[in-house]
Amino acid sequence: LRRRVAVAGAVAGAVAAGWLYLRQQKERQQRSRRLRDLRALALGQGDFELRDVSGTPRRKADFLGRWVLLYFGFTHCPDVCPEELEKLSRAVQLLERDAALPPLQPLFVTVDPERDDAAALARYLRDFHPRFVGLTGTPEQVRAAAAAFRVYVSAGPRDADGDYVVDHSVLTFLVDPDGLLRDYYSRSRTAEEMAQSVRGHMDTYEPLPP
Repeated sequence: LRRRVAVAGAVAGAVAAGWLYLRQQKERQQRSRRLRDLRALALGQGDFELRDVSGTPRRKADFLGRWVLLYFGFTHCPDVCPEELEKLSRAVQLLERDAALPPLQPLFVTVDPERDDAAALARYLRDFHPRFVGLTGTPEQVRAAAAAFRVYVSAGPRDADGDYVVDHSVLTFLVDPDGLLRDYYSRSRTAEEMAQSVRGHMDTYEPLPP
């Protein structure tokens, strides 16, 4: 009887171990598929040439080695952009509470370079996370940066005062230290959900081989 119990226990243990292995393998495969899907879309794989509020040229390579949360918007945006930047700032603050996590860089790229020069960006970003980096450039450079992330941008008609609204994709992008787009967050995601997702990517991150 004891031998039968021992055999049954061993079989049960082997089944449990096998189930755990299959579950872990499935999770790895799901992460791998997600990564392949993002690669296939080529989102954010292109470089960009912009400048920050101090006039310093910035390229995508300047942010390698850091996690980045990137949002495209414009300073004259009446409501959506401020809400999204507040949410992004809150997510960064939540993650900063854990000193064990790697640093996270918030980036804001304007889609309205005509009005958003360095001074305008600096004034605007003062209301959000203190480490926000604002980027602008020529219309051609900004269009190229938006296209690299497949962000839709379309300036609306001007009113009598010459004012206009820029319609654009409302997405926040997560870029890993290798410069690869890991995820993106729509307007429906909360700061807490965004922070939880970013933490999950950080926890499972494995650097790409050289």
